[in-house]
Amino acid sequence: MTVTVREVAAAAGVSVGTVSNVLNRPEAVSTGVRTRVREAMATLGFVPNSTARQLRVGRSQMVAYIVADTANPFYTDVAKGIEEEIGTHDLPLFLCDSNGDPSREQTYLTLLEQQRVRGVLITPTNPRAPLLEELPRHGIPVVVVDHTTDPRMHCSVAVDDVRGGQLAVAHLLDAGHERIAFIGGPPSTSQVRARRQGALNALHAANIPASHLIEIETTAHTATEGRGAAERLTGIPPTARPTAAFCANDLLALGVLQHCVSTGVRVPDDLVLHLGTLTR
Repeated sequence: MTVTVREVAAAAGVSVGTVSNVLNRPEAVSTGVRTRVREAMATLGFVPNSTARQLRVGRSQMVAYIVADTANPFYTDVAKGIEEEIGTHDLPLFLCDSNGDPSREQTYLTLLEQQRVRGVLITPTNPRAPLLEELPRHGIPVVVVDHTTDPRMHCSVAVDDVRGGQLAVAHLLDAGHERIAFIGGPPSTSQVRARRQGALNALHAANIPASHLIEIETTAHTATEGRGAAERLTGIPPTARPTAAFCANDLLALGVLQHCVSTGVRVPDDLVLHLGTLTR
């Protein structure tokens, strides 16, 4: 037998409207009353009808995060942090993986718009996608993660990738390395371009020619691409080979390490690899 909101209200000694607020706007109800209502729900076995509630209030309570690649530990850590935070507000997280595919991202955005989700966080393939700009006009706030964007349209959370690249390469220069490999790509990725620029800034500040940054371009930010880049790197004659490498993200760096271990290249004697926390 289905337990009704009216029965929950009677058991908790509150009005039906208060139970509705606990379900839909918990922040509007005092902690003590919320606790009493939820205890009554648990005792009676009440299961909220989320579809009906969404129809009444005109939007879902769900928050969505469209992640660029769940295979990348950086993004799974971000998703975990988002889930922990919204959990303190009794909100569920809907996780979507675009896998860097613009058409897949578009499909998710359309779905989330139709579902009238409470808000969208996104690491976008295109920070200026038309639908991404439409969501706030339809009452769905958007936060762009790991990209900067027009502050008139969205809030964004990102690090200074130019500064990060500069710090990483400055560290290698301080350690005595002057021929440094930059492993990253594709160049269309804004973070890769920014980190490369930071690396060049560090060389310029140290009065070292830009030609001392040996660039090994990759087509993706994966361990597989890192292994391929390391194969090319270790194929350079020892007299011309860079003595250190700055990878544009941790998965690339992991691939470089895997190749070095599997081929017997000594680390750091033959190759010093920077695995800074500013990369991902």
